[in-house]
Amino acid sequence: MGHAIRLGRERLGGSGNRLFLIAGPCVIESPRHPGQLAARLKEITGELGIPLIFKASYDKANRSSLGSYRGPGVERGLEILAAVRERYRLPILTDVHEVAHVERAAQVADVLQIPAFLCRQTDLVLEAARSGRVVNIKKGQFMAPWDMKGVLDKAASTGNRKIMVTERGFSFGYNNLVVDMRSFPTLRSFGYPVVFDVTHSVQRPGGLGDRSGGEAHFIDSLGPAGVAAGVDGLFMEVHENPARALSDGPNAYRLGRLKQLLQRLLRVHEAARA
Repeated sequence: MGHAIRLGRERLGGSGNRLFLIAGPCVIESPRHPGQLAARLKEITGELGIPLIFKASYDKANRSSLGSYRGPGVERGLEILAAVRERYRLPILTDVHEVAHVERAAQVADVLQIPAFLCRQTDLVLEAARSGRVVNIKKGQFMAPWDMKGVLDKAASTGNRKIMVTERGFSFGYNNLVVDMRSFPTLRSFGYPVVFDVTHSVQRPGGLGDRSGGEAHFIDSLGPAGVAAGVDGLFMEVHENPARALSDGPNAYRLGRLKQLLQRLLRVHEAARA
């Protein structure tokens, strides 16, 4: 059983604490869009008593194609996220891709996320942990779950124990990911809250040639399975119209269906704890 970490008034992970949700659009699409989603997500999770961390990226630096939309960039993107944080009183998570961005992002974000492709970048992991913010490290698609111990030890070496680790699937052949449920108890054995990124786990990396595809219809099956396996939180990319999302639409969950899924996940969570 991992230890709990504190984020504002909430305790994430550990024994007896509530299932939490990290949710939002893949990338900031416009100045107004993140706030619109944050308002609805806060309403839904508030009704269900689920702690919410709002997520969005100011820059998606690892897109499939040079022509793919990346976001508004660090300065404008963080301004938009700061406005969401202030207006809706929500903790914010965002990716950091470069050491040079960490200090600036830490002034706005409550949680700094290390992208899966960069989880072995020692300098980036150390700099994020030194910021004192909560650090969420995504397990690389190329990493066995037990190999993440070294990554987590790097972050903890700074004295920052506010660390989470996220499973997002393992590369299984070309343009495909698979989730091994044995990963969750392995990751939990390291002593940190474990998150299941259920939306990226149904991604088809590069599956549409110049962009990634996805099979979002599997989220309804994989989400409850991960909760039953004992994860502490869920990570979900959510959009009101995934077909029109500027990034990762094929694996995003439709906002209008989210409440029903969360209700189901809560029932599974209660049963698993019992």
